Amino acid sequence: MGADLRSAALGMADFRGANLSEVRASRALFIGSDLSGADFRRADLNEADLFGANLTGANFRGANLGGVVLFGANLKRANLGGVDLKGAKANEDTTWPEGFDPVAAGVIFE
Repeated sequence: MGADLRSAALGMADFRGANLSEVRASRALFIGSDLSGADFRRADLNEADLFGANLTGANFRGANLGGVVLFGANLKRANLGGVDLKGAKANEDTTWPEGFDPVAAGVIFE
């Protein structure tokens, strides 16, 4: 079982390459944080705020990203295999992995 970071305020934090697999971080605030290369396998990030976060190369395989805020987030080269993105919110500034279809994954653009 991963760490419990539910509702934690972690804005501008540096979690580059961190092992956050199975973390419970629903409603956590990661605004502007550097999470590049982090391992979020099977993590629960339901309704977390990842506004402007650097998620380059992060591994989200099997994670719950339902309802997350991804405005301006960089998901370039992120592994989104088996990820639940239903109700996630993004905008035109959100960067996706090459070939990934966010609309088909349930992402809402605002």
